[in-house]
Parts: sequence; C-alpha cells; structure tokens
Amino acid sequence: MMSMNLLPSSSLTLNKHAYPNLVSRTHISHHANLKVFNFNKIKNHQPTSQIHKVSNFLENPFEFNNFGARPTSQIVKSASESPQDLTPDGETKKNPNKTLQLAIVFGFWYFQNIVFNIYNKKALNIFPYPWLLASFQLFVGSVWMLVLWATKLQPCPKIDKSFIIALLGPALFHTIGHISACVSFSKVAVSFTHVIKSAEPVFSVVFSSALGDTYPLSVWLSILPIVMGCSLAAVTEVSFNLGGLWGAMISNVGFVLRNIYSKKSLQNFKQVNGLNLYGWITILSFFYLFPVAIFVEGSQWVSGYHKAIASIGTPSTFYLWVLISGVFYHLYNQSSYQALDDISPLTFSVGNTMKRVVVIVSTVIVFRNPVRPLNALGSAIAIFGTFLYSQASSKKKAAVEKKD
Repeated sequence: MMSMNLLPSSSLTLNKHAYPNLVSRTHISHHANLKVFNFNKIKNHQPTSQIHKVSNFLENPFEFNNFGARPTSQIVKSASESPQDLTPDGETKKNPNKTLQLAIVFGFWYFQNIVFNIYNKKALNIFPYPWLLASFQLFVGSVWMLVLWATKLQPCPKIDKSFIIALLGPALFHTIGHISACVSFSKVAVSFTHVIKSAEPVFSVVFSSALGDTYPLSVWLSILPIVMGCSLAAVTEVSFNLGGLWGAMISNVGFVLRNIYSKKSLQNFKQVNGLNLYGWITILSFFYLFPVAIFVEGSQWVSGYHKAIASIGTPSTFYLWVLISGVFYHLYNQSSYQALDDISPLTFSVGNTMKRVVVIVSTVIVFRNPVRPLNALGSAIAIFGTFLYSQASSKKKAAVEKKD
C-alpha cells in the first residue's frame, strides 16, 4: 500500500468544482495549476463518515454495501492522476482496464451466486436439513478467512474484547437471516424465496421509521410496488408453502435488524475493513448456529444422510454438492465486497437488483419450475420496486452526505 509521503510533489490540476474544500476561494483560472506539497492534509480529508460506511457495507446479501475502508481517499486517488487523465470538468476518465476488471468482478459475483443457489437447492432436495447445511456454509467461510489471515493474503485485524462484544448483536441477527433463508430454500422454489427477499427494503423503511429515521415520499412510494408484486407472486406461486414464505420473511427481518443494530454498535471500529468484518461475523454466526442446529434436527442427520446417499447413488456427488454450496456461499459474498470497493452504493444496488433477476431466471431454467403468467408479473413488479427503492434511497443518502 503506497504511503502518502511517497506521492510526488509535482504540479497537479485541481478543479474548483471537483475539490471545493481544497481550492482557495480567491480568483483562480479554470485551467490554472495548483502545486500541492502537504499531502497529509489531503490524507486527513474524509468525505464520508465511518458510520455511513458501516451501514452501507452491512446492507443485504449478505449483499454487502460500501463499508470496506479504502487505503486512500477518493480525493487522493483523483489527485494522483496525471492532468491528462482529467476531463475539463475535473472528472477522472474511465480506465478501460479498470472497467474490464470491474466487469470481471461482477461476472464472478453473478456466477458464484448462481452456482451457490443451484447446488444449495440440489443438496437440500435430497438432504432437507437446512440447519446443518447452513452451519456447514458458515464453517467453510470461517476456515476460509482463517486461512487468509494465517497466510497473510488478507491482513488480520487487530481486535479486542470490546469489538467482539459489539459484534455479538449483528452476528446474531445475521445468523437469523441466514438460517431463515436456508429454511425457505428447503421448502419452496429458489425463485420464490428470492422474490420474497426482494421485499427487504419494506422492512428496512418500516423498522427504521419506527426508530426515528425519516424518509422522503419517493422512498415510501417505491415500496408500494414491492408489496404488491410480492403479494401477487405469493398468491400465484405453484410451490407455495407457508413455512417457505415465513422463512423468507424472517430472513428479511433478521438482515434489517442486523443493519440497524450495526449502525449503533460498530461505529467506533474504523480499523476493521469490510472483508475482515464479514469474516468475524461468519465465525461468530457459526458458533451461534451449530449448537442450535444439533438441538433442532441433529437426531435426524444420520438417517437423512443414508437416505440421501441411497437416492443419489454415489456419496462423492452428494459431498461435492454440499462442498460447492459452502465454498460459493463465501465466494459470492467476497466478490460483492470487492465490487463495492470500486463502485458507488447506487451502482451496487442496481447490480444487485439485476443479480436477483439473473438468479431467478437461472434457477427456473435449471429446476424447470412452472411459472404462471401472473406469478412472473408479480415477480417483475416486486423487483422493479426494489430498483426504484435503490434509486430513491441513494438520493436520500447523497443528501445526508451533502449536509455532513
């Protein structure tokens, strides 16, 4: 990671519209060069609060939002560009290599999410014990992060007792969200679970408003099509199951409460970036879930295993499905974090909405789930409402940042 003191003190072109806090208010020509020698002042400039990063990162997905602490601020990144890389308006030109890299990350994110959903459902079809499978997925993620830290491929965060205590609440609600989603996957079509999970913004607005947060009219109007679409999809769903519906709904509640709780409990831990925070949540969630899984369905695992092997014929195939579901559960969350490290929350929200569409269509094709016209219409309305919500909520966040 490049230290700020290593940056050259050559002439830089700083546009007064792009950097109003850095350019003197005296008369400066639009194309005048400003020589900057003290980069420590720029380093200390933080356009976005850490609380906002934590809340962005912890929005569903575990569809991660913009928590990950960046090695340098965006102003430093722009200042380090050569003058020819800046447009007349002070905007950085798009780097084709960076765009290609981001496209690859998005592609991996979508692909990994599709693979997880397919093999997770395959495993649940022959081994309908979501508590064990969800525990195994968290276990794989925990081992993955421990290996990254041990090999120093990912810097291990310096944590203390207060950080673990602050993380207990968010990890608990994440556990509830994850196991509830797995229960829903085991009882209904994957596509139906994802349609119901698209209603998470509704719970977010309602819970946050009850706790004193305010939202503009555009946000409230955007959740109406989500409610209408999910209701229509549920009524016309061929594989409808009350347990599957409740599982997806509780998953929404769990993730929303995790987001809200995290804003209060994790605001003082600026040193832990997004991927490390996700790793610790995964580890704590595993310790939360596995003992309960043993209590809920542990007595059925042995007989269920023998039935699964008998139905599939080859044990290695079953092992492979379970392993793939665990590995790709972690990978798609990691890819979402990597994508968010270079894009805005709005771009991520749009990409996440499209990802849900891709996952729904892919699983319908793979599992050949019958879809009625009204069901497809309801799903489309709900997802479109989610897109409108992402637009409206991003404008609200931008307004809050501008005030700060």
